[in-house]
Order: sequence, then C-alpha cells, then structure tokens
Amino acid sequence: MRLLKYVAAYWRVFALSLLGMVIVGLTEVALPALMKPLLDGTFVHKDQELMRWMPAVIIALVAVRGGAEYMASYSINWVGNKLVMDLREAMFGKLLGLPTPYYDDHASGNLISKLTFDVTQVTAAATSVLTVIFKDSVSLVGLLVYMLWLNWKLTLLVMMPLIVGVVRLISVRLRTSSRSVQQAMGDVTQVLQETIEGHKVVKLFGGQRYEATRFGEQVNRVRRFMMKQTTAAAASVPVVQLLAGVALAAIVYLATQQSSANEITVGEFVSFVTAMLMLTAPLKRVTGVNEPLQRGLAAAESVFDLIDQPGESDPGRTSVTRVDGEIRFDNLGFTYANSDRPALEGITLTINPAETVALVGASGGGKSTLANLVPRFYRPTGGRILLDGHDLETLTLASLRANIALVSQDVVLFNDSVAANIAYGVMRDTSEADIVKAAEAAHAMEFIRAMPQGLNTLVGENGVRLSGGQRQRLAIARALLKNAPVLILDEATSALDSESERHVQAALETLMRGRTTIVIAHRLSTIENAGRIVVLDGGRIAEIGSHRELLAAGGIYARLYEIQFAPGRVVA
Repeated sequence: MRLLKYVAAYWRVFALSLLGMVIVGLTEVALPALMKPLLDGTFVHKDQELMRWMPAVIIALVAVRGGAEYMASYSINWVGNKLVMDLREAMFGKLLGLPTPYYDDHASGNLISKLTFDVTQVTAAATSVLTVIFKDSVSLVGLLVYMLWLNWKLTLLVMMPLIVGVVRLISVRLRTSSRSVQQAMGDVTQVLQETIEGHKVVKLFGGQRYEATRFGEQVNRVRRFMMKQTTAAAASVPVVQLLAGVALAAIVYLATQQSSANEITVGEFVSFVTAMLMLTAPLKRVTGVNEPLQRGLAAAESVFDLIDQPGESDPGRTSVTRVDGEIRFDNLGFTYANSDRPALEGITLTINPAETVALVGASGGGKSTLANLVPRFYRPTGGRILLDGHDLETLTLASLRANIALVSQDVVLFNDSVAANIAYGVMRDTSEADIVKAAEAAHAMEFIRAMPQGLNTLVGENGVRLSGGQRQRLAIARALLKNAPVLILDEATSALDSESERHVQAALETLMRGRTTIVIAHRLSTIENAGRIVVLDGGRIAEIGSHRELLAAGGIYARLYEIQFAPGRVVA
C-alpha cells in the first residue's frame, strides 16, 4: 500500500495500465465463453448466421486483447521505472540529511546495496507483479464466475481455498529468505568496497588469500539464502498444479456422469473444461509471481527503513550571517552512543575572534571529538557551545555551517574538474577569476597550470591523479573561497613530505589570517606559533598556554615535545 502511494503522482498512466490489464483479463473469459455457442450452434443447431460471424468475432477479440496487452505492459513499466527513480532520489536525499552517528553505526557497503540492489527488487513488485496480479486475478475471478454460472456443481471441485493456503505458507518462507539475501548482498558489497579502496594494503601485506576467503564466505551466504528462496519458489508451482490436476480429474469424472444423465451438453462440457484448463495458466502465473513479490516487498521494507530514518536534527530558529568567531565551550561533555566512558568532560574554554588555538594530546584524548562538535556533526551530551554568544542548538544548521570551513588530513575530492572541486556546493556559481585567486593564495595554481586542461582537468576518484600535497592545497583553496570566519584544521600537514609541507604551511598561514582557527595537530612543530595550545588528556583539559609557557611548565606538553624532538632521550 505504501508503494502505491508513490504511484499517486502517475495515477493517470497507472489507471491506463489497469484498464489494459482488465481488458486482457476479460478476454480470457471470452474465449471459453465462445466455445459453447460455437459448438452447440454450429454442430448441433447448424446456425449459419453464427458460423458466418464467429471468425470475425475471434479476430476482433484477439486484436483487442493484443492492443490492451501492449498498453498495459508499456504503461506499468513506465510507472515502475518512475517509481524506482523516485525511491532512489528519496533514499539519496535521506542519505544527504542523515546525522553523522548514523554513518558511524552503518557500513557504507550496506547503504550502497540498498540504493543499488534492494531498490531494483522493488521494480518487480511495482511492474511485473502488479501486471500478473491485476490481469490474472481478473481472469481467475471471471473464469470462476463463468464456471459457476455454467455448472456450479463441477466448479465446487476447484480447490481454490486449499491452493490459497499453500501459497500463503510458501509466501512467509519467501519473504524471510528475501530479507536474508538482501542483508547478505550488503555484506558482499561491503567486502568488495573495502578491498577496492584498500587494494594497495591488500597487495603490500599479502592479504589476497584472506580477502578472497572473506569474499567467498559472503557470496556463499548469498548462494545459500538464494537456494532457500529457490526451494520455496520451485515447490509452489508443482504443488498448485498437482491440486489443480486432481480437481480436473474429479471434474472430468463427474462431467461424464452428468453427460450420461443429459444434465450437460457437449458445448457446455467443452466450454467448462476449456475454462478449467485456462484457469491453470493464470493460476500458475499468480503462484509463480509470489517469489518476485516477496522479494520486492522485503526490498521495500529495506528501502522504507532507510527513508524512515530520522534526519539530522535542526531545532535552531536563529539564522546568523557572518559571525565574529568567538567560540565558548561551557562545561562541555560528550559520550558516544555505544560507550560508557565520556569522550569529553568538563571542557570550559573561550576562543576569541581571529585567535588560533591548537589542540594537542595523545590519541583518544578528545581532540577530534571537540572539533566535530563545533559544526554540530555531533550534539553535546552535557554543557553547551556558544558562537558569538548564541547557543549552537539555537542556530540553524545552514547558517552555522556557512560560517565554518574545514581542512583535514583526509581530503575529500570528487571525480570532477579541479574548478568544480574548489568551487564546490553553494560556491558552484563562483567566477573563474575568483577560483584562480583562491588557488593562487593556496599555492595551487603552479601545478594546476601544468595540467593538460588546467582548471578543467578531472582529478579522478578522490583526487587519485594528484599528490598528497596537491590534494591538500585544493582543499585549502576550497576553504579560502568559502571565506568562513571559523576554520578547523584537522592534521592538515601530518601526511606530507617536507617540500609539500612548506607549500601547504604557507597556504595555511594565508588561510588562517583573520579567522578563528582550531588546529588539531600531532606534529607539534606546526603549532609552535599558535596563540594558545590546549592539551587534552582523557577528555579533559590538562594544560593551557603558549608554546614557551608549556615547555617551561614541564608537564604533558613538554614530555610530548621531548618525545618528538629528542627521541634518543629517555623521558621520565
């Protein structure tokens, strides 16, 4: 029923397809109905007028049936493809609006499988299944009504209730196995995606056999579930045909008894048997369609499960334009959903407009978590964050994130041109002159000009055709073009060689000028000139001060610095 709600926008074409199906279904009844007057009128009563018109009636009937079948098939497939397109767009729209914790808890392979595999299963439920159900249901009902009118005693032998019971029992098993197949396909996609993305690690560490075994196990799971599905589907048709055969044998026996008693004419008997035999084909199709129907419905459950996920919460009603950039953490606390230990606890800190504050500390100390709370990728579980005096919860997400730019170690580039990657999103209408200006400031134009098509050169999947330093400079150019007052730098130079780092560091200095900047760094040499350095330890602020002050204090920062720059010394 919910799938049919998506059809509402195309109800005219859908109604046209249903009309065609009904006409096709009624012509099924017309064929055996013609047998009685044809036989009795032609061979018993010798009706010459009927004999003259009967060929024309048969041709007209076949022509009407063919035209109606074409109309029904084309219309329902048009609606089905529109339906799948709408579902895919709805799913992708939902993916764009899902909160970050959802992506933390769900494997990307399973999400991709929903959009690629599951939604195609819905096509069967939306097209071929509906065709069979409507067309053949009309045929079945029409034939049964005609048979009841013709000879109700014989019709009572048709074992419809028993057949429906068998179909229902098999349906439950098909739906269950279909859900298992879809889950297993998601796992196959996940293994495939990880292997493709990590192919260098696989090759370097000799993981081919391990990955092949892992993939083999997953595809074997799919095979097992598919065979369970096949077993149930394969059993349905012969069981139904067996029941129909038993009924037909009983009908033939009873009909001979009635014929002996002159209770049935030759035309009636042939017409009844023809109708009975014609019941078998639509009945076979209706029972056979159960497999794609159950697959489609199980897929629809998977699709609607994603569509029904709550989107990213946006309770804010205050919209700000360009902020000054004062950030205040007020007794901030945060605990991840699947963890008992707080990632952050009691964080109280004020960052002044245009000030650069560096976050340092051991891995797991809470640096990235604190930075991710500023653009509200996560929501605090305690305390609050204020931007220019506004609680982040009161700001609209669009206006909050319009004031924040991010440059991270894991640069995200899209398989598009250099220009499109710099002027991304809301900046897509930026002039080429402004893009060049941003690229110049990011020290990127020197390598962009050397490219075959300059700004129009495709960078490949996630910038695979660029070096680490080049990718980083494109990310900086993107942030420069956005010109946001708040900047988050997450390990922006940690994976670069000395030459690349020199270019990137110079670009970052341009980018940081006049902006409130939060720098996350493991390489302490990159943050020596920060206004203040905040040392996080176990989710709490352990030390705050300048580089010189913290070295003089001889605390955690001094020990970290000594480990990095005097690795031969033993640190007490």
